[in-house]
Amino acid sequence: METFDFIIIGAGTAGCVLANRLTEDPNTSVLLIEAGGVDNHPILKLPLFAGVAYNYAPTNWGYTAQEGENLFGREIPWPRGKVLGGTSSINGMMHIRGNPDDFDRWARSGAAGWSYDEVLPYFLKAEGNLDRDGEYHNKNGPFKVTSAHSPHTLYRTFINACESAGYKYNSDLNGKSQDGIGRQDFNIHRGRRVSASTAYLNPIKSRKNIRILTNNHVARVLFKNSRAIGVECIETRNKKKVNFSVTKEVIVSAGTVNSPQILQLSGIGDIHLLKKLDIPVVKELPSVGQNLQDHLGAYVQVSCRKKISLYNLFRKDRLALAIAQAILFRTGPATSIPLEAGGFVRADEASKLPDFQITFCPGLSLETTRQGQGRHGYLVHYYLARPKSRGTIEIVSKDPCAFPLIKPNSLSDPTDLKLMIAGLEIARNILAQNAFDEVRGMEISPGTDVSGEDREAHWIKQNATTVWHPTSTCKMGEDNSSVVNSDLKVFGINNLRVVDASIMPSITTGNTATPTIMIAEKASDLIKNDHSLLL
Repeated sequence: METFDFIIIGAGTAGCVLANRLTEDPNTSVLLIEAGGVDNHPILKLPLFAGVAYNYAPTNWGYTAQEGENLFGREIPWPRGKVLGGTSSINGMMHIRGNPDDFDRWARSGAAGWSYDEVLPYFLKAEGNLDRDGEYHNKNGPFKVTSAHSPHTLYRTFINACESAGYKYNSDLNGKSQDGIGRQDFNIHRGRRVSASTAYLNPIKSRKNIRILTNNHVARVLFKNSRAIGVECIETRNKKKVNFSVTKEVIVSAGTVNSPQILQLSGIGDIHLLKKLDIPVVKELPSVGQNLQDHLGAYVQVSCRKKISLYNLFRKDRLALAIAQAILFRTGPATSIPLEAGGFVRADEASKLPDFQITFCPGLSLETTRQGQGRHGYLVHYYLARPKSRGTIEIVSKDPCAFPLIKPNSLSDPTDLKLMIAGLEIARNILAQNAFDEVRGMEISPGTDVSGEDREAHWIKQNATTVWHPTSTCKMGEDNSSVVNSDLKVFGINNLRVVDASIMPSITTGNTATPTIMIAEKASDLIKNDHSLLL
């Protein structure tokens, strides 16, 4: 067996950061293992294709979540990146840190060292902001950020409507306060996607102390008693098994779905599940795969009476021109993602924190267009900021290539349904403001016949879907419901950590890629300090 100081399972959003930071010490060897392949397909590069990238099979795990009766038992696609950069290579590139209270709540729940004041330096360390400066920003980090710049008139219309509806304008959603509506920030640089792979991995591929292994599926972590000593992999193409050993740590950075799956396959999890599948128990930790959280959202879509929406790009000649402009000159509509205005709002005055994140698109959803309803239109996408419902992820077989069972249990807490109804009313109210009078056509969805709490609740159950921000299945904390401690070490196991969005004690308010980058930046320092590596 080849031996390394550190083995990182997963070259996704967190794994790329760890690989970069740990190999800063030239005396430290790192093996980075990725189940997918390289991230060089053009779909992964041009921001306009983000919606397509989410469904591009070669770079996607292709998971499906099984919802319960509260969403009428629907099966909902759960795209997760299976490629260098992980989901940061296929996501919507929206740069949102979260609400400061999110991290203070982590600290209050037992995650010592993870308050907002303690994690802000790691947000700043990562950020390379090309448009903002000051106390809350850094221009020099690897994870490049630009502010939305599209001149599309409907963005201004939306912001004006929000202000008329009573929501304040916020010029910096990652600044001192998160509340309000404004132009959003994105991980886009010179018209191209910025992923964890392009930001952290590409610059270090020539380092002699890193080996990047793609198209290898980690079957399990190997143990000697309660100490992680290596990993067992399966080569994707020929199904050959290969083992690697480790001298310092195995770091599981496989994401909210695959990290608990790998722990369970390795004998760490609920003892009843492991025994049922004839998996030898290494450590009983019933919380592995529990506490699953995700943002649930819905679209309010309206037809547009003027031919100014993104539907213009569905004409093949115009789309071809936009792509050529983006490739040759790095300008034009294909170099941005059409979600450039949005923010955070409260359900009512009693709310202490934003209840919803909302985004505006000057076009209809891809699904609506694919269903034969293509036309000029625009939409507001709203989703719960901090859902109370909790789901699970469990393996169904000892076969490491078998997909786990994903059960989000969306709306299982009745508070979430009440808030979703309130969010629908907020979105409709914004779209009913005078600012939209000159362009407003008919409401496509839900449709004017969906009115009253009962019909609205039924429509939500039929149409609400995940925003693909799953977190918290390997929860960090110090109580019995936790999987890792505040240093991200798995309880009862030596030389094993989890570093990715699965360790969040609770989901953050907003998109989860940027907080995951922060988690990995902070974890890198924790690991370096433990092993006296160069800082």
